[in-house]
Amino acid sequence: MSSTRFGLDDTSDWPEYNGGPNKNHFSALKQINTHNVAQLKVAWTYQSGGADTVKNTTQMQCNPLIIKGVMYGVSAGSQAFALDAASGKELWKTTLNDKTFSMTSRGVSYWSDGKEARIFFGYGAFLYALDAQTGQPIPSFGSNGKIKLIDGLKRPGADEYVISNTPPSIYKNILIVGTRVSESATALLGDIRAYDVRTGRKIWTFHTIPRPGEFGYKTWEKQNYKNIGGANNWMGMALDTEKGIVYAPTGSAAFDFYGGNRKGDNLFANCLLALDANTGKRLWHFQTVHHDIWDRDIPAPPNLFTLTQNGQKIDAVSVLSKQGFMFVFDRVSGKPLFPIEERPFPASEIEGEKASLTQPIPLGPEPFTRQSFTEKDVNDFAADRDDIIAQVRQANTGQPFIPLGNKRTLFFPGTDGGAQWGGAAVDENSIMYIPAKENPVYSSLVAVPKIEDKQALKSGKQLYLTYCGACHGENREGNHDGTYPGLQNIAAKYDEPGIRQILAKGRGMMPAMSQLKEAETKAIVAFLFGKNTSIKAPKDQKLSTVPYKHTGYNRWYDRNGYPVSQPPWGTLTAIDLNSGKRLWQVPLGEYPELIAKGIAPTGTDNYGGPAVTAGGILFIAASKDEYIRAFDRETGKILWRAKLPAAGYASPSVYAVNDKQYLVIACGGGKLKTKSGDKYVAFTLP
Repeated sequence: MSSTRFGLDDTSDWPEYNGGPNKNHFSALKQINTHNVAQLKVAWTYQSGGADTVKNTTQMQCNPLIIKGVMYGVSAGSQAFALDAASGKELWKTTLNDKTFSMTSRGVSYWSDGKEARIFFGYGAFLYALDAQTGQPIPSFGSNGKIKLIDGLKRPGADEYVISNTPPSIYKNILIVGTRVSESATALLGDIRAYDVRTGRKIWTFHTIPRPGEFGYKTWEKQNYKNIGGANNWMGMALDTEKGIVYAPTGSAAFDFYGGNRKGDNLFANCLLALDANTGKRLWHFQTVHHDIWDRDIPAPPNLFTLTQNGQKIDAVSVLSKQGFMFVFDRVSGKPLFPIEERPFPASEIEGEKASLTQPIPLGPEPFTRQSFTEKDVNDFAADRDDIIAQVRQANTGQPFIPLGNKRTLFFPGTDGGAQWGGAAVDENSIMYIPAKENPVYSSLVAVPKIEDKQALKSGKQLYLTYCGACHGENREGNHDGTYPGLQNIAAKYDEPGIRQILAKGRGMMPAMSQLKEAETKAIVAFLFGKNTSIKAPKDQKLSTVPYKHTGYNRWYDRNGYPVSQPPWGTLTAIDLNSGKRLWQVPLGEYPELIAKGIAPTGTDNYGGPAVTAGGILFIAASKDEYIRAFDRETGKILWRAKLPAAGYASPSVYAVNDKQYLVIACGGGKLKTKSGDKYVAFTLP
């Protein structure tokens, strides 16, 4: 029997992050289909190593590549590896040990000229070129096989934190790289750079905060490129290889929640950039949020697809938003393919802040989340419901883009979506499938006490509140879902050297606190272990600062640990990109204890993306309940599910080897108070 009959032809690989340069998470394979998917069994399991199963602090967000029967991925211990994709047998694994920042990698990139093949791997503050056959660094690339990502991103007053956790895009022999930098006032520049894949030589740079004379410079205050950072591409890019255009979204400028020191629209923060992949020249752009003071950066790579409007086929590019919107454009001209309306929103009450008068709201496609949260939207079975309603009545809420003020302001969806970094899948019929969440988050702004005497004493508690309190809580209580862990009993989990290492290197969502002086680190550690010592402010501290800090990313749960909003709390939505109409929406994930009480599936918080196939299946894990599921892509009906050894906060890959189709998922857990793991699990038909 021919391989083609089973959908196993030259589409058998999963050659790039999210499936290909178009980032559509799509596989043309159809051996596994709606009729037989319920028969899926575990084919193999690979223990990648490096999981912290005691403190449950490690994660794996990797979407592995499969090329010519070899799988390339990243372990829970942040080492790159290669496996036999049919058996799970390890071929090689790196033992990199640079003194660098901790990171959670989303995968690697692959390049070959037909004679040699290379893997490009972001390891902390370095980008490595590895021999695809051996995993060894290639000495002729950069300096002994690696380039330092900080080179070219420094500015006065910045810290040194930079990593590459999302795989770079490759066009011909050009490696196009984005980075993650901190979100505080001390953030490095977010420039997008391109390098020669063979030598590591820099080819071009696009300044996301423009320099004098560059387009967009007047949308900032003068000299902001010297005193503001961020506006970085941390989420990945899409690439039209035929047109030679790279589509690069950007994040918000830092600090996320106050922009009084960067008045203006702030191009090219919060933009979809269309750049000439050969030169880095801007072809067009669209800004999805003006003067972002809500942490509403574009959360995922773009999708490239072809849609039909008025009988005409149009090559399109889209980006998702944390707010639950989708923006769709002509890939060449940048013309919106659905109307976008500039709507007025409230002014800021914070002295020195000047919010944008309007924000762009797409009138199509239909939003994939609800857009407001009021007392009417409080969960019917929430514990302390009356008290929650009373708090809602006292808060600023009811619409998007309310600037943070002195009292509680509600974000809905929350600060991490709506859409999240896992992104969306698009099938061959231009149907998009979007995982999202709808949990309320609240915060406010408070003034940072002014220190008139630069040699004034700072206590360990003051330093903790300045650098750590926004995430871990004023009283070290953390948040309910464990995204920001409580630190009240820290001595039970860590010793003082362990805490110092986390402050120096970062971990998971937490960036390294590279801006801290030794005395400051010592005082913070002492405070966490019960001693509130004081130090004099360092004489030479010239880091960027802002006059306000936020009071945390406070995800709002009732006392039983459930979101205070009406379900669904996690969703999977199908949208026809030709019409912009929603086809279906179903909950993604469940709480078994609520199901036992007769409550319909609510969905859960989720991280990671889907994979969609020509066999009519959409595969996704992502949910807190540690399952991977197969949905009928036409109806949203669940056809199969399997319990994973740890939650799959990652995107699955679909591939075939030797006339057999597989599905593989990284099971790293470690978020939302779920256990950490280090296994990759592959499924196939018996």
